[in-house]
Amino acid sequence: MKKLILLTLLILPLKIGAIDTSARSAILMDIDSNRILYEKNIHEIRSVASISKIMTAVIAIESGKLDDIVTIGNEIDSAYGSGIYIKVGEKLTLRDLLYGLMLRSGNDAALAIAKYVGGSIENFVTMMNDKAKKLKMNNTTFNNPSGLDQEKGNYSTAYDMAILTSYAMKLNDYKIITGTKKYTLTTNKNTYSWINKNKLLTIYKYTTGGKTGFTEIAKRTLVTTACKDNLNLVVVTLNDGNDWQDHQNLFEYGFNNFTNIKILEKGKLNIYNEKYYNDYELYIKNDYNYLLENSEKSSLLMKYELEKKRKINNGDKIGVINIYLGDKKIHEENIYVKVLENSNKKTFSDKIKEWLNNLW
Repeated sequence: MKKLILLTLLILPLKIGAIDTSARSAILMDIDSNRILYEKNIHEIRSVASISKIMTAVIAIESGKLDDIVTIGNEIDSAYGSGIYIKVGEKLTLRDLLYGLMLRSGNDAALAIAKYVGGSIENFVTMMNDKAKKLKMNNTTFNNPSGLDQEKGNYSTAYDMAILTSYAMKLNDYKIITGTKKYTLTTNKNTYSWINKNKLLTIYKYTTGGKTGFTEIAKRTLVTTACKDNLNLVVVTLNDGNDWQDHQNLFEYGFNNFTNIKILEKGKLNIYNEKYYNDYELYIKNDYNYLLENSEKSSLLMKYELEKKRKINNGDKIGVINIYLGDKKIHEENIYVKVLENSNKKTFSDKIKEWLNNLW
């Protein structure tokens, strides 16, 4: 049997400010909660060009081989378009190749990474698609590690690429690489100095990373991330001739209209009017933050569902907190119980014995 305790806070209507972009598809998303703050054709499948390289970087980082020395092979002979102009026989680390991939959009770097990490280009592409499935990028298909689409391109949506970027930004190596403005290195064949093509890193002070893209089929594609006042946001635009300005406008919209609110704090939990567990300590294991529009700060409904357990052990899960924004459930957090050393809580059998004794 469950005991349901409701704590209701004032529910106010959601108000969305007016903003638009020149993109065919666009999204503004909170990286931490994946809440969508602005959307335009976000599930329309399109060629995404070199922002595909975000997935290439993720697969490489998660391989655990970033400090391996890679000897460049003949796989780069088929590279064309943007490159870092490495040579067959050149030696550099996988990490170096990732800087060339993300800062200069090197298609030769993409092929070298794919061959080294995947064993073959084909196998690496399979790894990309497998990862996309795990991340529930349901409208994404990768056919190569670079994003070139003269033969078979990579197809995705603004929403899927925002989900991918939100995941990638939780990888420390990715975050460092994508936020780097300039990278220099010397190999056995050359010295390089790479400037990041993401000029938002220079012109918009809150920018933390991103990836540019362009092909004749996809047109201009752009992913950028920014952070201000504990808000971590991502913008994706597909086919947008005014992308630099649109990204700044969307970030400003997000920063000016939303606040990252701590809704739950891990540790001891006090539930109003809860008496069954009076002799125990209830607690939760995680903080929970959520991005709220300024007019939504009181727009929450929290429902505590507690199970009346007859036998209680230390650390038992005894319920959940369900959090709603309006009628939409946004989070569920488990509630646990701590048995206190001086707890005098009677067990169910103790209560039966006491009741029988009182009959005499």
